[in-house]
Amino acid sequence: MSQRVAFVGVGRMGANMARRLKDCGFEITAVHDVNREAAASLAAELGCAAPEKLADVTAAADVIITVVTNDAAMRSIFLAPGDNLFTGAQGRIFINCATLSPAIHREIYEAAEKAGAHSLEACMASSISHAREGKLYLMLAGDEATYQQVLPMIEQMSVNRRFIGGPGRAAEVKALVNMVMNINTAGLAEGLGLAAALGHDLNMIREVFSQTGANSRVLETDAGDMCAREHDCWFSAEHAAKDSGIAGQIAREAGLNLPLNAATTAQYEKMVSLGLGELDKSGIAELTFKGRHA
Repeated sequence: MSQRVAFVGVGRMGANMARRLKDCGFEITAVHDVNREAAASLAAELGCAAPEKLADVTAAADVIITVVTNDAAMRSIFLAPGDNLFTGAQGRIFINCATLSPAIHREIYEAAEKAGAHSLEACMASSISHAREGKLYLMLAGDEATYQQVLPMIEQMSVNRRFIGGPGRAAEVKALVNMVMNINTAGLAEGLGLAAALGHDLNMIREVFSQTGANSRVLETDAGDMCAREHDCWFSAEHAAKDSGIAGQIAREAGLNLPLNAATTAQYEKMVSLGLGELDKSGIAELTFKGRHA
């Protein structure tokens, strides 16, 4: 608990992770976000600083947790000329939690070593409420010695966790998780959409699915929302498109063709193009139910 902690990226996940660690007795010293208003508001709530400069975030903490949107944002905070998190970073530990490509995690790991710092992946497979309650599932990678240094903090953030291996390996597994989840979500939307078009009672269909090989975790989490057209965002279609795209890129690099993932990626990209990217991933049903979006 003596480790000073800062956050870069305080959207819905990052802000709730910061609140959780504050509740657990960790000293939150700084928060930073491209949305300056959001950072200032959270800083006032937590009683910490909201520096404009990334170097000042690093100076204020021993452990810096990042939750950013994509590879470009990751390069911006770590590798941009002039002001970046590696300025004066010797001895610091960076815990990078967003779903990004394995390549960027490896790039940041190597850059951290050159700066005398340490970079650890902590890929999340949970929702906003889990972040607030310390019930994340985390997949971690990097140096195991660094993992052990921050394990007490990681334990307060997560209900369960898995250390997977060297840099990039957790990002690979997280890409697999989201790829399969998104495929399952798209398949469920098509099954329910076809059932509705045939005039079946969707409550009956959901019950039958739950007792057969059509059962899945997304049947529990998303089926009701698909039927009711309630797509309040827990995991956005835009993020689903990005993450399925990451899996597709990994597959191409491995020399594999993944047609189901390609079709799912195209569906989520279509949602984004239609202006539906901020809907929850369950909103993919808007593309498959008759009479909804074409």
